[in-house]
Amino acid sequence: MTDSLTARQNQSQPRTVAITGGKGGVGKTSVALNLSLTLAREGHRVLLLDADTDLANVSIMLGRYPTRTLADVMAGECGLRDIIMEADWGLHIVPGASGVEQCVEMAPEESLKVLKALSKLEKDYDYVIIDTASGLQKTGMHMIAASELACVVVTPDPASLTDAFSLIKLLIRRGYRRTPSVLVNMAQGASQARSVFQRLEAAAQRHLGVSLHYLGAIWRDETLRQSVLNQRPVALMPTSDPSCRQFRTLTDMLNVRLRQLHPRKAGIAAYWHRVSSAPAEPSPAGRSIEPPPPPDPVAECKRLIAETGKVLADNSDASLLRYEAFNGFFALLGRRMDADTIEIIQTGLASLDWERLGKEQRVHLATHLRHIAGQVDPGPAQQAPDQGCGQRDAPRKEREPYYDRISFGDQTRLVRALREQPSNISLDQLLRSLADTDRDGS
Repeated sequence: MTDSLTARQNQSQPRTVAITGGKGGVGKTSVALNLSLTLAREGHRVLLLDADTDLANVSIMLGRYPTRTLADVMAGECGLRDIIMEADWGLHIVPGASGVEQCVEMAPEESLKVLKALSKLEKDYDYVIIDTASGLQKTGMHMIAASELACVVVTPDPASLTDAFSLIKLLIRRGYRRTPSVLVNMAQGASQARSVFQRLEAAAQRHLGVSLHYLGAIWRDETLRQSVLNQRPVALMPTSDPSCRQFRTLTDMLNVRLRQLHPRKAGIAAYWHRVSSAPAEPSPAGRSIEPPPPPDPVAECKRLIAETGKVLADNSDASLLRYEAFNGFFALLGRRMDADTIEIIQTGLASLDWERLGKEQRVHLATHLRHIAGQVDPGPAQQAPDQGCGQRDAPRKEREPYYDRISFGDQTRLVRALREQPSNISLDQLLRSLADTDRDGS
C-alpha cells in the first residue's frame, strides 16, 4: 500500500482505472466509489470521474446533488476546478453528466481549453478512477481506451456474463490490446466467484483468443446493500467492519496488478485530444462521421428473441406457435453437439419452474427424461421397458431370454428338483433346498 506513495515523485501521470460493465445493475458505481474512498483513506490523492452519461449517480450515493457538472465547463460557464466535489478522506469527484460525451465529440479547437485544464488537474493525483457508462456506448469505449486498466464488473447472473463478453469482444474488435481485469460482484463465496470468472474466461479464450485477469470478488452483503439505500458507502465504516475490509483487500489487489503494468506516459486529456484530432472520412455532405460499428451478433440474437416473445404474447392461443418456435430453437441448438450444448441444455432445464406442474405431469415428464437418458447413455443396467411415456419411437429390440447355467446349474437337474418339492413349500425353503441339492451334487 505504500509503494504508490513512495513512487509519487517518480510518476508523471496518475494510475488510471476504468470501472465498467456490460450491463446496468452489476454494482459498478458502488465499486468505483468505495474503491476511490478506500484509496483516499489510505493517503492517496484520488480523483473520481463520473463518466456515466446515462445515470451519473456517484454524487447521489453520497447524498450530494451537484449544481454544476462537466457540461457547464464545456459550455464555458465555469472552470474545471469549480465543479470538483470534495468527499470524505479528501476524495475529489468530477460530476460528468453529458459533459463527458460532449468533450469527446467536440472539435479540437473547441475542447482544447478544457483538455488543457484536465491535463493539469490529472497530475495532481495518484489515481484517477473512472465510472464509465454500462454497455457498448462509444463514450464508454473511449473511457476504457484512455485508462491503463479496465476493470469489468460482473455478477453471477448469466445475463451479466453475456453482456460482459459482448463488451470484451467489442473492445478486442476495436483494437484493444491490454488484458481486461474482471471483478465478480455479489458473489456468494470464493468458490462461486472463481466459477463465474472461469466461465467468462473460458468463453473469451475459446471465441476471442484472449485471456482475462482475475482481480477479485466482493461478496453479497446486506450491509453493502443498505449502504446504497442510506447513501453512506461502506468505505466510510470502521476498518474492522467486514464490508469495509473487502475494499481494502481490493485496493491491495489493484496495486499488485498496477505494479505489473507500465505507467502510461499520456493521461486521459491527451487521449481525448488525440481522438478528437483524428482525421475522419468525409461524408457526402462534407461533414465527418464515424463509420458504423459492425453488427453485434449477441445483440441481434437478443432482438430476435424479444420479437419472438412479443409474437407469442400477442396471440391468445399460442400453443402451436410455441411448438414451432421452440422446435426451431432446439433444431438450431442440435446443429453443434459439444460441451457448450450440454451446458446450455443443463442451464435451461435448471431454470424452469417445475413446481408449477401438477403431480401427474411431473411423473410423465420425469419418465420421459429417464427414457431420453437411456438413449443418451444406454448402459447395461438401463434395459427397463417404457412406462407409458407416450413415445411413438421405433420399438426397441428386446433381448432373447436365456437360461443361465453358471448361476443355476444343469437345467434338467433343476427341473427335476423342482418337481420333487411339495406344493406347500415356502420360497425361502425352496431356495434353501435347491442350494443344498447343488452342494450334494445330486
